[in-house]
Amino acid sequence: MSIQAGTTRRPPLVAALLLLVAACAGALVPPAARAETYTFVVQPILPPAQTRAAFQPLADYLSRATGQQIRLVTAVNFLAYWARMKRGDYDLILDAAHFTDWRVKNMDYVVLAKIPDTVSYSLVTGEDTLVLEPTELIGKTVATIGSPSLGAVRLSQLFPNPLRQPVAVEVDNSRQAIDAVLKGRAVAAIVPSPLVGAFPLNVVTTTDPVPHIAMSASPDVPEPVRKAIRKALVEADRTPAGQAMLKAINFPRFVPADAKVYDGYARLLEGVWGYR
Repeated sequence: MSIQAGTTRRPPLVAALLLLVAACAGALVPPAARAETYTFVVQPILPPAQTRAAFQPLADYLSRATGQQIRLVTAVNFLAYWARMKRGDYDLILDAAHFTDWRVKNMDYVVLAKIPDTVSYSLVTGEDTLVLEPTELIGKTVATIGSPSLGAVRLSQLFPNPLRQPVAVEVDNSRQAIDAVLKGRAVAAIVPSPLVGAFPLNVVTTTDPVPHIAMSASPDVPEPVRKAIRKALVEADRTPAGQAMLKAINFPRFVPADAKVYDGYARLLEGVWGYR
């Protein structure tokens, strides 16, 4: 039997052994070295399309920096977000202090990094609506993202008497809350303070600040991947790729953070349906 020139025929046993060696070598590669897909969600204070436009650069940056597939997903509102969060549907979450602390205490999430400084919420009206005190809004319409968003929690704290409340106009995100004021569907709204300056609004009061939003990771994310993500975040302002990402998401930088920074803020969720 002739064999064509330039070809080599291995005995079946040798070929089988080579395949076995290759398979074993692949199995010995550490899991963190192989690309996996991790879901990444941001608290839904913006509509899904705006959330995706705002934070896709962060997902893309982390994918390139870590060699993993960081897939940005969105939530339509806080009720859906809260339900899926409690099921453990998200691997990576960028959101507020009360949720961050709740996941640390109840789901063993690990805080990786945060935006510097603090963030507050502001109770606002249209620029031509003169309201000096929150109590002037009792019985009047106030647009708010649904519970258990930090805005809804802060609004309830401003009106602790159940018999002296504003009329809540529930919206899916902070942009809708602002639009409700500007278009006359609500007298006031409670929104993150950083959004206020971009619109013609009058600030009635501003809540006490809490630590700014943090990135936390599910315990299902392997430690080497968590370390790689943390490193990519806290070093972002030192590299051209990271600086471009930070400019795109409109944050100055990420700084190291841990569970102690957020300890105690889960108490803001007490009394919220489904807290435990």
